[in-house]
Amino acid sequence: ELVLKVRIQNPNLRENDFIEIELDRQELTYQELLRVSCRELGVNPEHVQKIRKLPNTMLRKDKDVARLQDFQELELVLAVSDKNSLFRAPAPSERSGYNKKASELTY
Repeated sequence: ELVLKVRIQNPNLRENDFIEIELDRQELTYQELLRVSCRELGVNPEHVQKIRKLPNTMLRKDKDVARLQDFQELELVLAVSDKNSLFRAPAPSERSGYNKKASELTY
């Protein structure tokens, strides 16, 4: 088995820990990596835009996956549309610099 560390790429999360996944060395394909990663992280594979090997390398094909070594860190980069947001945007009152009194002023 090949053990990899995987997480969802999201700079807005305070804690964004990696999880460890295992892949059968006989089935080291991009599709298998995508399938196992999404199952373990609870993500729909259709929402994954790309898989990044940290710090800055995009995985594109089976040969890229075959070169991975134990405990390498990967991120799933999600494609998020306005209609299908996977992460909740902060309410105006949660944004820094928001002034509730100023928002209630009338002229």
